[in-house]
Amino acid sequence: MIRHLVLFKLNEGVGRDDPRVVAGAEAFEALGGAIPELEFWECAWNITDRPIAYDFAINSAVADAGALGRYLEHPAHQAGVALWREFATWVMADYEF
Repeated sequence: MIRHLVLFKLNEGVGRDDPRVVAGAEAFEALGGAIPELEFWECAWNITDRPIAYDFAINSAVADAGALGRYLEHPAHQAGVALWREFATWVMADYEF
C-alpha cells in the first residue's frame, strides 16, 4: 500500500469562503467516491491557528505505484488540481506502508 499525503496552503489574501476555494474543496471531497483506485480517502480543513500550519489536508491510500499513477492522471483528480493551482501551494509525500 502507498499512503499519499498532501498539505495545501492558501495564497496570501485568499480565505476559505472564497468561491474558488469552496469549489476546490468540494471537488476534492468528491474524489473518494469517484476514483476506484482510492482504497482510503479523507480530506479536511486544518483546525488550528498555528502560523506553520497548512490549511487543508488530504490523506489517502492506494494499492501500489500503478494505482497511484492512475489516480494522479484521473480526470477528476486533474480537474481538482487545476482549481487549487489558482489559489494555493502544496507539499506532498508518498510512502509505502
